Amino acid sequence: MEKINLNPQVSVSRIVQGLWRLTDWNWTVTQTIEFIEQCIALGVTTFDTAEIYGNYACEDRIGEVLKAAPHLRDQIEIVTKTGINMFSDKRAYTMSHYDTRKHKVVLSCQESIKRMNCDVIDLFLIHREDPLIDHQQLGKTLDELVDAGWVKAVGVSNFDPMKFDALQSHMRHRLVVNQIDWSPVCFEHFQNGNMDYLQKMNVVPMIWSPLAGGRLFTSSEEKYIKARKKIDEIAHRYGVDSETIVFAWLLYHPVKALPISGSSKIKRLKLAVDALNVALTHQEWYEIYTASGQQRLR
Repeated sequence: MEKINLNPQVSVSRIVQGLWRLTDWNWTVTQTIEFIEQCIALGVTTFDTAEIYGNYACEDRIGEVLKAAPHLRDQIEIVTKTGINMFSDKRAYTMSHYDTRKHKVVLSCQESIKRMNCDVIDLFLIHREDPLIDHQQLGKTLDELVDAGWVKAVGVSNFDPMKFDALQSHMRHRLVVNQIDWSPVCFEHFQNGNMDYLQKMNVVPMIWSPLAGGRLFTSSEEKYIKARKKIDEIAHRYGVDSETIVFAWLLYHPVKALPISGSSKIKRLKLAVDALNVALTHQEWYEIYTASGQQRLR
């Protein structure tokens, strides 16, 4: 498995396993350990979660796994996020909102480490763009978390280039990742300049919802049907699954994307890993880029 160096302390697997729905899978600790071990056997060592995932319970489940199988900690990289206060029976908030103030970020980091039974977080992300963000304060806070050894690397999620740049301008440590939404039917980050900006800053995007939440292969909406038809056609050329072609398309881009596979099925993760062995042509990349009808070449 190809690894991407984020900084001297952290390298991540090119394919990432998402744990957003971990608590929905209703696995025992033993079953979860077995799944993680199967991921590692495929070369997928990086796992993505967040404070709010699973109604604030996903990190607890990871902690149960690492308590029962502490040897796994040195074999994996943990990505988690903060910055959202979600309305929940687990919290006192009367509405969901963003919070990137120092107290929230520091407390979340420390509590995530405690919940997950890990000594340090490999990659700590700010989950969403906060309209009330204090770039100077947050930048200083993230620097302090790295300096204190609570986290090895920091980044953001769903930030546009301007907000990313504003935060980075107040930091000594580099923001090494921007986790963004990108698929053959989602082009927001081509349109807002992020794909160019990330290359300029040597920052890798981690890609959530690469299959558009499954709609790419299930929706009857026209843009999905058009994209699916082209993807299926190219998959037939290569004799591979259509999901593999989507991941190969994401991997082809020079920005060095890190796609997240969110399935509980190891065979689905293998389809993503198989993409590392598919060499799309330059023209095929553009065939998929334009297939949905949303993107046109000038």
